[in-house]
Amino acid sequence: MGKVPPSLRSAIATTLMKKQSSSLIPKESTTTTPPHNPQHFPRKPTTRKTKSHDSPQTQTQIQTLFKSPNLSDAKKLFNSIISTNPKFPLDLRFHNSLLQSYSSISTVQDSISLLNHMIKSHPSFSPDRSTFHILLSQSCKAPDPSLSSVHQTLNLMLNHGFAPDKVTADIAIRSLCSAGRVDQAVELVKEFSSKHSVPDTYTYNFIIKHLCKARSLSLIDDFIEEMRDNFDLKPDLVTYTILIDNVCNMKNLREATRLVKVLKKEGFKPDCFVYNTIMKGYCMLSNGSEAIGVYNEMKEEGVEPDLVTYNTLIFGLSKSGRVKEAKKILRVMTEKGHFPDTVTYTSLMNGLCREGDALGALALLEEMEVRGCSPNSCTYSTLLHGLCKARLLEKAKELYGVMKAGDMKLETAAYATFVRALCREGRIAEAYEVFDYAVESKSLTDVAAYSTLESTLKWVKKAKEQGNII
Repeated sequence: MGKVPPSLRSAIATTLMKKQSSSLIPKESTTTTPPHNPQHFPRKPTTRKTKSHDSPQTQTQIQTLFKSPNLSDAKKLFNSIISTNPKFPLDLRFHNSLLQSYSSISTVQDSISLLNHMIKSHPSFSPDRSTFHILLSQSCKAPDPSLSSVHQTLNLMLNHGFAPDKVTADIAIRSLCSAGRVDQAVELVKEFSSKHSVPDTYTYNFIIKHLCKARSLSLIDDFIEEMRDNFDLKPDLVTYTILIDNVCNMKNLREATRLVKVLKKEGFKPDCFVYNTIMKGYCMLSNGSEAIGVYNEMKEEGVEPDLVTYNTLIFGLSKSGRVKEAKKILRVMTEKGHFPDTVTYTSLMNGLCREGDALGALALLEEMEVRGCSPNSCTYSTLLHGLCKARLLEKAKELYGVMKAGDMKLETAAYATFVRALCREGRIAEAYEVFDYAVESKSLTDVAAYSTLESTLKWVKKAKEQGNII
């Protein structure tokens, strides 16, 4: 990432000379090298070797084998393969791959017909539970207003001696939810619970999560109570965490507090993630005092704060204009062995910029780089916005140059503020250049970028006519 230009460094140096301390980090920790943070350096994807009877080339051929959903053509192709192509291993994996390929383009009924044809024409093939799960997944994703195709597949499983189990329920519920059929997923969960087996907690929490996205809190509560009363399926810590996260996102912190009490009453101890979630909710409301209260409560409960806890608090306090308290939390954080990362510094920069101390925020940029912490586009956009608000346009121009050299995207607010600052100073050509970069870097859509520039130019023209701008 680009380094801070010398002229910006001089501004930073001047700012630092005015301050009593040259760093927000306690002196004891300034000589300590921060440990490697995996968030800054992406890990190489782990390549796992899996046993497979089919080579990658063979699997690709199977996936693209069926070009038409026509059942007659599919049967002829299958017959041709098993009679003339001995290089394919005619085992369960192969047959399932064929069925999977055809089901991706056909109807459920035609997929079932092809399976019956495969069994009849190739007697050595014996489908197992996974074969019927392919059909089940297809039937759940089919555009069917009812569960008739799902029931047809389940009956087919039963006729072949495979009773639906927890895995079957999980596949069906996940497929229905992914297709947006949440109400039918709820219906099927109840049916499975009464006729076959109660879903495991993974399936239960999965459907709760999707209900939170699509249904009201009262309906979710009714579903939880019904599953508890009728099937003895009780919420666990993960369930309550999902619910708490949902109400926090809805800014219903009173309900979040109530859920924590229910959670404790049920014998669960809130973990760090639960407390962090509630703190995040208060911080989004710029309620730093309540966030601090949650922080104190978790310490009293013996729950050790983590990096997310401290970053959440620093973000919330900075957002609510309490930068001094945020700095205190930063010191506590480093004393506990948690080193500040990009989120930490960007939150503090945002707070300083809100207070009008853009140069103080700029000073943190150099401190970040000295400590090996890489700023991102959000960091630079925060600073760019702050420098423009503080009418430090030349510093903003230099920072923009660093962003451009690093191919970083401009955030919407920073772009709008920067363009407006340039136009206010009569630097229209430079504003158009920023517009070009915003479009080329795909920071904004063409329409959004041009709309902002156009409205700014109109504002400048009107301000000049009124004598507000010379």
